[in-house]
Amino acid sequence: MKEMSPDEIRSFQQERGLHVTGELNEQTVRALDESRWKLGDRSLYLQASPFMRGDDVAALQSRLTEMGFNCGRVDAIFGVMTEAAVKEFQQSVGVKVDGKCGPATIIALLRLTKIVSGGAPAALRESAAQKNRGPALANKVIVIDPASEEHEKEAVYDIAQRLEGRLLALGASVFLTRGVNNNPSEAERITFTNQNGADLLISLHVDHHKNSAARGVATFFYGHDQHGIHSIVGERFASLVQREICARTDFLNCRTHAKTWDSLRLTKAPAVRVDLGYASNDGDADRLARPDFRDTVAESFVIAIQRLYLAAEDDAKTGTLRISDLRSAGIRR
Repeated sequence: MKEMSPDEIRSFQQERGLHVTGELNEQTVRALDESRWKLGDRSLYLQASPFMRGDDVAALQSRLTEMGFNCGRVDAIFGVMTEAAVKEFQQSVGVKVDGKCGPATIIALLRLTKIVSGGAPAALRESAAQKNRGPALANKVIVIDPASEEHEKEAVYDIAQRLEGRLLALGASVFLTRGVNNNPSEAERITFTNQNGADLLISLHVDHHKNSAARGVATFFYGHDQHGIHSIVGERFASLVQREICARTDFLNCRTHAKTWDSLRLTKAPAVRVDLGYASNDGDADRLARPDFRDTVAESFVIAIQRLYLAAEDDAKTGTLRISDLRSAGIRR
């Protein structure tokens, strides 16, 4: 790997949807390795952990998805669902069915054109799965992930508990990834979320910056502009969260953004990360210190979650729906 300047690293991180630090951290080094592979450079197959990763895997998944083969989320990781999709494709085109994407399979892939129309199949499947769960919160599993850095841990844990209480009262199953004092690793939080069969993951953070003027709330979802992929439910939920918080509080709206962070990419359920202001900004810090403000933020999340599952005819104007209204939309324990 050639030596990169901090500016080159920052540019690469920005392009790949990573944290822009200008430093060659572990995630950036991994992304650099993934970016060097193009479809056809190597044979792709399911191997023991760690799975094969790379832009070639993402290209394979994208092409299979376009043709209607279900390999799950386009995440650039050759896992069990990708192998199954390769086998299904191989069977359909009459090449050896072994789940390995070698020369013959790649040639067959490149010869065929897209045969599915009407929207990205993976996005349609994800949207249909979400809609099939119905509007009731009673059968939903929500995982709340409060961050643990010193500048944020108390505020986000308190908000997580307020959100947990409201969701439990509406009949949802709720799990927190940490307690008051422990600090699981990111990998442990991802594993916990996946093992509990979550319908949604909400990761709560408070940002900080050397410039004390930085302020506002931003929400992030899984997506990669270079590969043209994103979580359709994650993106919608991020938009709903951002809109509700900004409608109900005086946080500056820093919008929603697609990112490839592991917490968004490797979580099977639609996931969002919300940066609730800046601890380094006096105004945001004062807001987050107020119990009534934390209550409002928690309520914003509950309403956004319900909006995600409501039919269009049951929806209401942003910032107007109340928790007491939710039962009229079919919420039952």
